[in-house]
Amino acid sequence: MRVLIDTNIILDFLLQREPFFQNADLLFQSIDSGSVVGYVTATTLTDIFYIARRHNGSIEQARQAISETLTVMAICPVNRAILESAFASGLIDFEDAVQIACAIAQGFDAIATRDADFSSTLIPVLTVEEVLQQIL
Repeated sequence: MRVLIDTNIILDFLLQREPFFQNADLLFQSIDSGSVVGYVTATTLTDIFYIARRHNGSIEQARQAISETLTVMAICPVNRAILESAFASGLIDFEDAVQIACAIAQGFDAIATRDADFSSTLIPVLTVEEVLQQIL
């Protein structure tokens, strides 16, 4: 299963944020085992760096978060065509629109998020629990 992983889930795992860490850890175990191929958008990496640095107050820990993400995840490119598609979608949340455009362009099976406002009729949007249920 090829899944675009939303920023919040990556951060739940990297920052061990409760009560979300356990499910994020299970998802990352599934990625490690090959049951799921996890992707992030290129723009997600800048968000992870910024949030991890702010959360930990450490550039080194923020760099470590990027290194771990690059080790585990495949990167979905964000280019002009993706940005134009996201902009043309008319979605209020441009970040979500970019992720949806990436997932559609790459033919992914789903987007995994815990953002209740994240919605798309063009690609399934699943919780981590729903992804885990589909692969077990």
